[in-house]
Amino acid sequence: MADHTSDDLTIKQQREKRRAEKVAALKAKQAKEKRNQRLGIGAAVLGGVAVIAILVGIVVTSATPPIDPDTIEIEGLETFDGLEPMHVETVVDYEMSPPAGGPHNPTWLNCGVYEETQQNENAVHSLEHGAVWVTYDPERVSGGDLDALRGSMPSTYIILSPFPGLEAPVVASAWGVQVALDGVDDPRLADFIIKYRLAESAPEPGALCSQALDGPGKVS
Repeated sequence: MADHTSDDLTIKQQREKRRAEKVAALKAKQAKEKRNQRLGIGAAVLGGVAVIAILVGIVVTSATPPIDPDTIEIEGLETFDGLEPMHVETVVDYEMSPPAGGPHNPTWLNCGVYEETQQNENAVHSLEHGAVWVTYDPERVSGGDLDALRGSMPSTYIILSPFPGLEAPVVASAWGVQVALDGVDDPRLADFIIKYRLAESAPEPGALCSQALDGPGKVS
């Protein structure tokens, strides 16, 4: 009797193993088909500049293995030394436009995507916390290009807003650094975000970029 029970248990275990293998194979097949479907839809819907810009978000948020920011070199990068992270209640005459650090309002601007211009002094406070401020000239970036730019932004520690009169279509700023970009498809945008978002070069990296001021025209 004992031998018969042992044989039955072995058969049961074998059946469970085969069933588990079949389930795993089915799940793997479904996952592969779902990935292929998403890629096919994305390729059909997105084109040209939009595809390149969307890749910015992919590179920034899901690079595998992670890119070491210290190895990134950014052509045309401007640096600004001696910026004082002091709080002021007045309007500040910044030495660069858009500002990339210096005195700022005590209330930071909540990170996110905006469709209206923002107060410099609040945005600079967010830079102090490690945010990257991506600004664009609304005369040169609109329609599909703007949609692609918005879609490419990481979900945290990013401010995106229009900034009329920029010297370039897009300018990316972090505390003490800035780069003028040729457009939404400029690969230096992804490099800049990887290198400077939450970088230790900011006075207070990782301090809140929410729970403060929502500027006008916040989209997300």
